Amino acid sequence: MGRVFSTRWVLYALLAGGTAPGLRPGAATASGLPSAAERHWTADNGNGTYSNPLFYEEFEDPDVIRVGDDYYLAGTTMHMNPSVQLMRSKDLVNWELAGYCMDRLDLGPAFRLEGGNIYGRGIWAPCIRHHQGMFYVFSNVNGAGLQVFRSKSIDGPWERNQLPGRHDLSVLFDDDGKVYLISGNRSPYPIEELTPDLRSFVPGVRYELDAPMGEGHHLYKINGRYVDVSAIPGATTDQMVAIADSIRGPWKVARMVQGESLGVTIAAPARARSDDRGLTLHQGGIVDTPSGEWWSIIMSDHGSAGRMVSLVPVTWNVGFPLIGLPGNLRKAPNTWIKPDTSFVQEPRPAFIHDDNFDGGRLNPHWQWNHAPDDARWSLRERPGMLRLHSLPADDFYSARNSLCQRPPGPESIMTVELDTVGMAAGDTAGLALLSSPYAWIGVVKTDDRASVQRYTSSGMERGFGRRNATPRAAIPPVLSPVVPPARLWLRVHCSFDTDEAVFSWSADGREFTPLGDPFTMTFQLTTFQGVRPALFHYNTSGKAGGWADFDSYTVEEPRARGVEREIPVGKTVTLTSGADGRLLAADVLSGMLVNLTVAASDPTPERARFEVVDLGLGRVALRTADGRLVSASGESVLLKEVAGGPPGEAESFQWINLMRGDTMLLSLSNHRYLTIRPGEPGAVTLAATGPQPARRGGACFKWKPVD
Repeated sequence: MGRVFSTRWVLYALLAGGTAPGLRPGAATASGLPSAAERHWTADNGNGTYSNPLFYEEFEDPDVIRVGDDYYLAGTTMHMNPSVQLMRSKDLVNWELAGYCMDRLDLGPAFRLEGGNIYGRGIWAPCIRHHQGMFYVFSNVNGAGLQVFRSKSIDGPWERNQLPGRHDLSVLFDDDGKVYLISGNRSPYPIEELTPDLRSFVPGVRYELDAPMGEGHHLYKINGRYVDVSAIPGATTDQMVAIADSIRGPWKVARMVQGESLGVTIAAPARARSDDRGLTLHQGGIVDTPSGEWWSIIMSDHGSAGRMVSLVPVTWNVGFPLIGLPGNLRKAPNTWIKPDTSFVQEPRPAFIHDDNFDGGRLNPHWQWNHAPDDARWSLRERPGMLRLHSLPADDFYSARNSLCQRPPGPESIMTVELDTVGMAAGDTAGLALLSSPYAWIGVVKTDDRASVQRYTSSGMERGFGRRNATPRAAIPPVLSPVVPPARLWLRVHCSFDTDEAVFSWSADGREFTPLGDPFTMTFQLTTFQGVRPALFHYNTSGKAGGWADFDSYTVEEPRARGVEREIPVGKTVTLTSGADGRLLAADVLSGMLVNLTVAASDPTPERARFEVVDLGLGRVALRTADGRLVSASGESVLLKEVAGGPPGEAESFQWINLMRGDTMLLSLSNHRYLTIRPGEPGAVTLAATGPQPARRGGACFKWKPVD
């Protein structure tokens, strides 16, 4: 995968902006990308590369398979309805929603918010498999049992049966017709056998994987050997892999990924300290392409936005599938060449959340908070609008028929129009962020008036844990002094760099007035999810009330295609260390790349100026003012004269943009990064294996164009 000018990469470079089998037509912008890919997060960079996260919004516990030339992905949906999210792709980068396994996760009153709740429970860690023309999805429901879904098509319909519960399981259809299931979160891990019809366990059959692994299992048989991938529990942890020649063992274990955060911090990025350990890649499956490449779709936490997935290459080393590239195993690039799937298409976002409620059906990316009461909501009573009839509830947390989505990062602005003419006394309707604590802005109706209020809950009682938690004492709401019109607009602006959300409202849809202090968003274990924007309506009088009509729900993503995607090809730039502000520079006498301090008031020296030479596929060469190229020699970085012909592998670097304007340069010679020793002048090396989470380790740079 390290060669620069192979036929495959040239093909990608030629097709990235043109037409080819598999490309879909679409209006392109000046960047050459379809307009939807400009406005919404899209992993595909449009130049034959992709950047993580795969989706810049929560997608938990990924499990991926290939069936022929198609790829399928399943993810956790917890207490949300519909349940078990299924995605499909032709290239592992551009995905679309295939559907859900279950329209209603309704296994008892608590699943309907009647006398209890299932926050943080419900559907967990699905395993998706395909065997003899049938798709299978296995997923545990805490306290209810293991759900087994089957369908001849990923589009459904899905048949379901239930087995005794198993924690974080994975299933293998073996070559000899036997079906094995591994589960558990501590060693030894039981390996049981299922009957061929998957409706019971085979009595008396139990093997064990007795080795230090984790949870979130992914069990495979690859080239005749059994492979189990699992994650050490936690948010700053690693992933393990075990190999055996027999399902009975013995098993050999290796660390599959180690300390790879892709620059994601534990604290909100704007508040991260230099010693931040990062939120690491730690749970996901592996899959091959028809060309023989191996890849992993793997999860990591992302603060209040929730857990997200990344696509990372896998290298087989001494019999083990390890995340990373040769020369830099157990680490992963944030930007890399798209998988060789023999399918090339234009970039497209996986999720577009806007909904004008026309057409008689909801945008399929909506999910209800718990199983809804379908008699109390409608898209037909007032065509073109979502009508929510209020049901009795003590508060938003216990209100049925709250309609939720995931907020895109790193920044998103959710706006909705609300018509309150049908609201009755005791009704509260509006736009919320479902979490613990939660917050909302909305209209509260009493017998004699309506008011716009911003409310923040105080979270859930610790004594109840995350299971069936109950609200703490209420915090007084913030009231707007302005009497609202019957029709108004509500908005929440979420920044996941600061983990803050600003609620505002408008009487005309143009001028918005903030209400209350910024809300501090968190990832917590009550809902076990990131925050969820929600449209809601409930009545606190103990009985059903009136109705509220919602229209024109929009989601703006101001940074879907910001500086994080720009490569200054053809420009002359300076590269400044984010760790200490030193400049990269050419040392003419030693013939090496060094770092030096330049006062802000001084002009930029010629030796600190580099022309960014475009090599295609997001790869560049750096040309100094005297015409030499930056070149790798082991872990040393030299200046080299290249007489004619294109730059070689030693002079080629993958330009990698992290979020918030940080850039890294990955050498194609050893798959390590240009780095300095912060605070120390001297030679630049290729010793860094990845970014320090707070971006202050010497491998992250800020670029700036110069005249």
